Amino acid sequence: MSSDTSEQVVDVEAIRQGLETEGIVVRRGAFPRGWVEQVRADIDVAFEEARSREGGAVGRGPNRWYVEIHPEALSGFVELVDHPWVRTVCETVLGPDYRIVEVGFDTPFPGATLQPWHRDFPSPPETRDGGRLTSLAFNLTTVDTTDEMGPFEIAPGTQWEPGGDFDHQQFPPRSEYERYEALAQRKYPQVGDISARSALTIHRGTPNRSTVPRPVLVLGVDAPGAGNDAHHDLAVTRAYWEALPQRVRDHLRCPVVDELTPITQKHDIEGLVMG
Repeated sequence: MSSDTSEQVVDVEAIRQGLETEGIVVRRGAFPRGWVEQVRADIDVAFEEARSREGGAVGRGPNRWYVEIHPEALSGFVELVDHPWVRTVCETVLGPDYRIVEVGFDTPFPGATLQPWHRDFPSPPETRDGGRLTSLAFNLTTVDTTDEMGPFEIAPGTQWEPGGDFDHQQFPPRSEYERYEALAQRKYPQVGDISARSALTIHRGTPNRSTVPRPVLVLGVDAPGAGNDAHHDLAVTRAYWEALPQRVRDHLRCPVVDELTPITQKHDIEGLVMG
């Protein structure tokens, strides 16, 4: 794969500072367009399969769906998780023993509406009391994002807010919306770009007013003991496991099985279902 693979150009201090301040960092042009097009094709196949069965996809608001998949459903899985920038971000923030816990995709279709401001799960004690991030979410766009497509919107710096007064410790009160909107940044990633953020940074999806869906691949990674693997069901077959590079296996602590079982979605963010 002809991609940005030079480890020498990864700025570790910029990664650390970006995630500690704004709560998000971006690598432009990390992957070639042809590789991302194959990711998109894999996502389209996985979405059709997931929608064909009960619990295969979970709503994140009107016309917005999330689907978790097994690594084998993504032909570029190894290239994704073994990319030098991805590995360096994980090691810098989560430590050398980080764990891959989630692979999935979020798709706002035409007609997707404005989400409420939220974080993906409650702030853990390590972050709330210790000022340490224990998880990251990587996002890879499969389209060149425009304003009509409902871009992702984030309120930088909010990953450190305790959230004790949030509904379900995830949804801030509407009295705070004006403050978040004053902070808000809309993101317009292009094909080949990848970002890493704290899932605790307050964010929302905006309305998709276009005529096309905007699928985004999601890779979830934990520090040891963070516990988000309890919300996910990754597994790999024995043959796939044996073919993986050792450097990938070291960070993929999931069941190795003879046959994969389709995933029934568990990471349901209740306040987003009704939009």
